[in-house]
Order: sequence, then structure tokens, then C-alpha cells
Amino acid sequence: MKITRFGVSVPEELLEKFDRIIEEKGYVNRSEAIRDMMRDFIVRHEWEQGEGEVAGTITMLYNHDEAEVVKELLDLQHDYLEEIISSIHVHMDEHNCLEVVIVKGKASRIKEIADRLLSLKGVKHGKLVMTGTGKELV
Repeated sequence: MKITRFGVSVPEELLEKFDRIIEEKGYVNRSEAIRDMMRDFIVRHEWEQGEGEVAGTITMLYNHDEAEVVKELLDLQHDYLEEIISSIHVHMDEHNCLEVVIVKGKASRIKEIADRLLSLKGVKHGKLVMTGTGKELV
């Protein structure tokens, strides 16, 4: 892999804040932190485009005592067999369950799945965490 050096002009105060944060996070140097930020920028762009292949997780906390939530969660997951890779189900206590659904496919379709799952009655909290498939990242 060829490495290219480039210069960036930034206000001193911005650089000082950046250096404090990357030190807190444990980065060895600015270059590695900037590479991570660039990768994140590329992943976000892939998601914004909507048609490229992306991956992610949909994490949901729900009350399994809600009348239809378990059935609806399962039914919805069966509607998206091509995009849903796997799911993990954890019993948090006697009433609450945590489910993580692992997805891969077109960004627009993954967003649709997340919206449908997270809006179900009985889902207390949830989040779509987006990433790429790694094909476009160096």
C-alpha cells in the first residue's frame, strides 16, 4: 500500500482540542486518527447514497410481555430474509429482552428494516448502527 503525505491548515485551537481527544482515545498519532475519520466519512457517504451494499446492526430493547411485539418482530424478520444475516436474543430480566439483528444489503433497504422494527409497539429503545462491508475501505 502506497502512503501519501499531505498538509492540512487548521486553527491552532482546533488542533489543540483534536490532540487532547486523540490522546484520551489512545491514538498513537494524528495520522491514525485522521485515517479513522476518513473511513467514517466514506462509510457515511455509502449510507447516504442508499444503493451501495452496506452492513450494520439493529439493536432493540423490548418488553416481551407486550401482546404482539414478539410475533411482529419475527414476522418482520422473515420479510427480509435476504438482508438479515443473523440475530442474537438475550433475556435481560423477567420482562425485557435485547435483540441484535445483523444486516447487510442496500442502505435504503436496511434503513427501511430498521424503521419498521424500531417503530413497533413494545420496542422501548433501539438504534441502527451503520458500517460498510469493508470493500471500499483501505
